[in-house]
This record gives sequence, structure tokens and C-alpha cells, in this order.
Amino acid sequence: MDTFDHILHWTLKRGSHTFPGKAGGTCINEAAIVAAGFPYQPVRCVESMPACFSRPICRLAMLLNDEARDEERQNLLPFVARLACADTAKVEWEREVYIALRMRCHRKFPERLKILEGALAIGRRADEPAPEEVRARLDAVQQSAKALSSVADYPNFTKIKAWLAPTL
Repeated sequence: MDTFDHILHWTLKRGSHTFPGKAGGTCINEAAIVAAGFPYQPVRCVESMPACFSRPICRLAMLLNDEARDEERQNLLPFVARLACADTAKVEWEREVYIALRMRCHRKFPERLKILEGALAIGRRADEPAPEEVRARLDAVQQSAKALSSVADYPNFTKIKAWLAPTL
């Protein structure tokens, strides 16, 4: 986790966010988009993410992000720069099956993190940018934030998003 010390001040939060607050305040997929060098965008469903992101992996990451307690969610930070790993249709199907088979029964958060790690081991790995590049990208988004907190910090917004979110 040493290479991710530079983003530990970024706060992962439940739900989609119109724009992050000064402390970060995004979900894992929104942070991953910025870390990969794309302009910030809210993520309400993984299909809206750039094509270089693995849909099954991002769907699992979104589920973990939204179901985790606040302190657990921060354990997803080391995965931020690893989600841009889309592969062939066959590999994406293998990832989907791998995740579905392991997520059939209730598992605690640490076990779910291991499933995410296992899915990331299938197929192509993300071209991880240099740590200083990720830091610069995330810092730039934080610097342009006007508010201290993100829009999704309001409970009603999070509830509505949860009702509309697809299930695995």
C-alpha cells in the first residue's frame, strides 16, 4: 500500500457524486476515472464509464463501495488505479463468472476484497500510472472543488441512488 500513500487523504464515499468535496468525496469508480486520466464524471452505473474499464470488476467495486461501512470503504483505495483493465469479451465473461460464483452467499467485507483481488488477477492488468501522476490528477480535482463535502453527502440523494442501482 506504500505506493498509495499519496491518495490516502482522498475519501471514498457511498453513492455517486456530482462533484467531489475538498476531501475527495467520491465513490471508487469516480476516483478511478480521474486516476486513469479522464475528466471527472459522476458514475451512476458502470456502463457510463470509459470503455477501458472492466464492467464486472467495476460493478463489484461499486457494490463493495456502497455496502461498506465508512472505515471499511477506505480499504478500496489501493484498487483505484487498477480498474481500467478491460479485456476481451471472453476474459470479461470469465471475470463475471468468477465474481458471481463467489458472491452467491453472504461474505464479510475482507472476503469480498479478496474476490475483487482475484477478479483483477484474471486477464489484462491496468496500466497503472506513476504514483505522482495519480496524485496530481486527484489533487487537481480536489483543488477545483468549491464545497467541503460532495453532493451525495445528503442522505436523500444516497437513498434515491440506492433504489435505482442495479443489483449483481
